[in-house]
Amino acid sequence: MRPDNLFPLFADVTTLNGVGSRVKDALSRAMGTRIKDLVFTPPNNVIDRTHTPDIATAKTGEICTFHITVGRHSPPSSRTRPYRIKVYDETGEMTLIFFHARADYLKRQLPEGAQRLISGKTEVYNALLQMTHPDYILAPDGKDTIPPYETHYPLTAGLSQKVARKAVMQAVQRIPKFDEWLDPALVKQQEWLSFHEVLTRLHQPEHPLDATDGSKLRQRLAYDELLAKQLATALVRASNRRQKGHAFQAPGSYIQDVLSGAPFEPTGAQSRAFEEILHDLKAPYRMARLLQGDVGAGKTFVAALAAAYVVECGFQIALMAPTEILARQHAHSLAKTLEPAGLTVQAFTGSDKGKARDAIMTGLAEGYIDVIIGTHALFQEKVEFNKLGLVIIDEQHRFGVNDRLRLTQKGHRPDLLVMTATPIPRTLALASYGDLDISKIDEKPAGRRPIDTRILPMAKLDNVIHAIGRSIENGNQIYWVCPLVEDSELIDLSSVDDRHRQLSAIFGQRVGLVHGRLSSQEKNQVTETFKNGGYDILVATTVIEVGIDSPDATVIVIEHAERFGLAQLHQLRGRVGRSDKDSSCLLLYQGPLSANGKARLEIMRESEDGFLISEKDWELRGSGDLLGARQSGLPKFAFADLDKHKSLLETAHQDARLIVEKDPGLQTSRGEALRTLLYLFEQDYGIELMQAG
Repeated sequence: MRPDNLFPLFADVTTLNGVGSRVKDALSRAMGTRIKDLVFTPPNNVIDRTHTPDIATAKTGEICTFHITVGRHSPPSSRTRPYRIKVYDETGEMTLIFFHARADYLKRQLPEGAQRLISGKTEVYNALLQMTHPDYILAPDGKDTIPPYETHYPLTAGLSQKVARKAVMQAVQRIPKFDEWLDPALVKQQEWLSFHEVLTRLHQPEHPLDATDGSKLRQRLAYDELLAKQLATALVRASNRRQKGHAFQAPGSYIQDVLSGAPFEPTGAQSRAFEEILHDLKAPYRMARLLQGDVGAGKTFVAALAAAYVVECGFQIALMAPTEILARQHAHSLAKTLEPAGLTVQAFTGSDKGKARDAIMTGLAEGYIDVIIGTHALFQEKVEFNKLGLVIIDEQHRFGVNDRLRLTQKGHRPDLLVMTATPIPRTLALASYGDLDISKIDEKPAGRRPIDTRILPMAKLDNVIHAIGRSIENGNQIYWVCPLVEDSELIDLSSVDDRHRQLSAIFGQRVGLVHGRLSSQEKNQVTETFKNGGYDILVATTVIEVGIDSPDATVIVIEHAERFGLAQLHQLRGRVGRSDKDSSCLLLYQGPLSANGKARLEIMRESEDGFLISEKDWELRGSGDLLGARQSGLPKFAFADLDKHKSLLETAHQDARLIVEKDPGLQTSRGEALRTLLYLFEQDYGIELMQAG
């Protein structure tokens, strides 16, 4: 149950004066519908109104507050002209400008000869100082009404800054005082104020810098938020370890069968990662582990070894992939890898209908299918397993902590292995995967050759086409990646349709086309044809970024490479270099390149280390772009900015682990305060798991 002292913050905004249903609707689009949403929305600007010059010394473009005397009114000669009012002080005069104003209102507000305080932005027009629509017009004794530092908030249609600010200022008065949940030594070291003081001062700053990301106020709030999320994930991790899993025990003969049937020796990194997974599988608690493998490092083979062991123990495996193409490809490669151990592997996607679907469902429920591979369809209500022991999720960054919790509720407390071929910077790993143990595969299989990466201007397109023609004559296949699906008048980028037409005119029918707008069946058909050698060139969008695997493809051309992030370029480049043949990656750019764009492409030319590239990508682009705005694995933050608060995240991570170790039930006085923190930042699923034992 949420503590009583939090109720004021979770109250509806309509409990504020002046907020009816219409204003609530506008606030919901800009900030939210609860008091908490308003106070958890940092100001997006702070207006400094402390500048009070004389009219003679004021400069154009400044926010100024003047003490003036009202002079002559000049109503407009037509509707299109402004209403002008002369005002003056001892040093000079200026003009107030009003468009579409009512004369009677202005005469009441600014009667000739009256003293007034006005505040707004000055400008010079025809060598005369003027102010258009002052923000404040007050009697001289109303000085306290003008905030020295005025906070501004996000707006939407139907919401003015005045209404938004009035609602937030009322909401600030409802912020309760809480017991301190932070370590007193840390508070002292950082010279932080209490949560109540900090949140209040964020909205009523004593200096314009108070509301910036680097201020002590924002740092304290960012740390509170990061600690809440890290503590919740630490509690999930502890819950996983408390929950009795299957202590899988088997001689390991299926593993030996798979190893004997493999046409290669596992790398040292693959062996280390599998040993860590095997240790978790044998332990009495449930495994929750992330397997990070660089492009082409062989994480699927490690997953296959884990699957072989779990099946030998009498259990089933479910592998979930983000796309149908990848699901079917995994099914094909795993069936081959697991064949020496005699395992039954089956793909299961949304396109399986009727009797075929029924047969798969029966096979799962009765235990005939050992390994099932599919998309989200695997975890629909009707899908029943006979004895599910291990859930493997591929391309994990599309799923958040709560998704992981839901997925593992299927079956008999299955172990969880999540995989990604996107090397993740440590800071992002802590933010997104704090509930998981992490294994890394950072070695390429023996015999893989370096990929020759070259950077070329789009002006050399004809040369590139001639070069790939020669490569095709030598028996090689080509990926050709474009950023758009169809021609756009807004952005001058090549489209896959346009490039497909051009290359087909040169190379004939041996040019395939695949993009996101094709049906799953069409995509599967094209990619299978390419893989089987039916096409020499596959023109594609980034739909090929993950999963399409054709060992004879030795060249990838990426148009407008300056438009892609480093991590994505690295993923795309990983489609080639998957055999012992020499491979090339041609990055075509449209000049002029920005300094940032040039730096990105240079890194690609210099390195094939996905972990190094991901760190550089973080430095150049920031966390928001790194995983992609629409991918749900990265948590959303109100106060924290992972690019600016990296060191705070490290501290919060260590603090959370220590708290759970020393006070697993959050029973101490600090533990009680930390429960409030979890509820406050809506991370209370951690408390539910803790109470569930």
